[in-house]
Amino acid sequence: MTSPNLIILYVRDPAESIPFYRDLLGREPAFASPNFAAFPLDGGFTLGLWRRSSVEPQPSALGNRGEVAFMVPGEGAVAAHYREWSSRGLPIAQELTTMDFGQTFVVLDPDGHRLRVCEPDS
Repeated sequence: MTSPNLIILYVRDPAESIPFYRDLLGREPAFASPNFAAFPLDGGFTLGLWRRSSVEPQPSALGNRGEVAFMVPGEGAVAAHYREWSSRGLPIAQELTTMDFGQTFVVLDPDGHRLRVCEPDS
C-alpha cells in the first residue's frame, strides 16, 4: 500500500519562507535550493516549499484552497498554541474558536497558506 508522505506548498520564494517555517517548526530544512526546500516532519512526512514560478505543470489557480493542519493533543493545547503564535505576530485568519470538531484557529504563512491548529480527531 502506498501512503502520502510529502506536502508541497507553492511559494513566491523558498528563501523567504524558510525562516518562517524554521521558526514555526523548530527545525532546519533537510534540503534547500533556490527553487525548493524540504522540512522533515514527525511521522515520516516532509513539508516541501516549491518556488511557484518553477512548478511544472504550472498550477491552474492559486489561493486558499486547502490547509495544513497541526493536530495538538492535550487539554488547553490549542489555546496555548494560539497564545504563542499570536505573540509571535503571525497573521490570524481565524481567531481561537470552537467548531464542531473542537477548538481551532488559523494563521497565514508569508504566501497566505492557511495553517490550522486543532484538536486531534477522536
